[in-house]
Amino acid sequence: METKKRLPILNQKVIEKIGFSALALITLLTVAPIIAIVIYIIYLGAPAISWEFITAMPKDGMRAGGILPAIIGTFYLTLGTAIFSVPLGVAAAIYLSEYAPDNRATRYIRLAIINLAGIPSVVYGLFGLGLFVIFLNFGTSILSASLTLSIMTLPVLISTTEEALRAVPQSFRVVSVSLGATKWQTIQRLVLPQALPGILTGVVLGLERAAGETAPILFTGAAFFLPRLPNSPLDATMALPYHLFVISTQVPGMPVQIQYGTVLVLMAFVLVMNLIVTVIRSQARAHRQW
Repeated sequence: METKKRLPILNQKVIEKIGFSALALITLLTVAPIIAIVIYIIYLGAPAISWEFITAMPKDGMRAGGILPAIIGTFYLTLGTAIFSVPLGVAAAIYLSEYAPDNRATRYIRLAIINLAGIPSVVYGLFGLGLFVIFLNFGTSILSASLTLSIMTLPVLISTTEEALRAVPQSFRVVSVSLGATKWQTIQRLVLPQALPGILTGVVLGLERAAGETAPILFTGAAFFLPRLPNSPLDATMALPYHLFVISTQVPGMPVQIQYGTVLVLMAFVLVMNLIVTVIRSQARAHRQW
């Protein structure tokens, strides 16, 4: 009888080990190609990285000089996207999570937001071209590109922020209201601080996508070659994704080191942005009460 009882336990342990081994193998197969790609980019792009490459203007048909206008342009576009999308996205998520009734109209709105998140970026680019560049007469500019990227970022930001707000325990709201706080005071002083880590996750996901997009800015704000810095939001600008596309496909004789050096700078730009948000998110999690 003891032998019969031990067999199921042994079988469960064997199955558990097989399952963990399969998960480890799948993780390795997923992570290893990414690590290999990063190492390959660093290997080819590191020789091009220098102070001149980071701070100088492009010259000789972008075959020499630096990529400073593209770096500054990417920063402006990302900043503009954050200015337009983050307040609007968080406000929309607060309304859907805390104020909107659970009816058919609200469900249709959520479904529309999910569908908008899956629309190809080139469609947003054509929309921005028609609305901001032509109809509103903003022209090919940082403003047009930032507004287009903001519209593209909003669905992801709204969805992740709403999920972060819903993850805050309902008991927090009940206790706050029972102590005399209004609903808005509860949201402002209790729910939002507790949901901040999740909100920041949505913000960084949206801004990272915006920083790496080419199609939307191709129609609305990116310049092929502009060896100067923009002076106002109504100026066109170079940007790292579009600059990379141009030097990789439309400039003959472009040294491969410059191409991969540009990729490396773009990766570093996104990584720095991610690290900043990660530090803020870690501090917010340390003060979370659940």
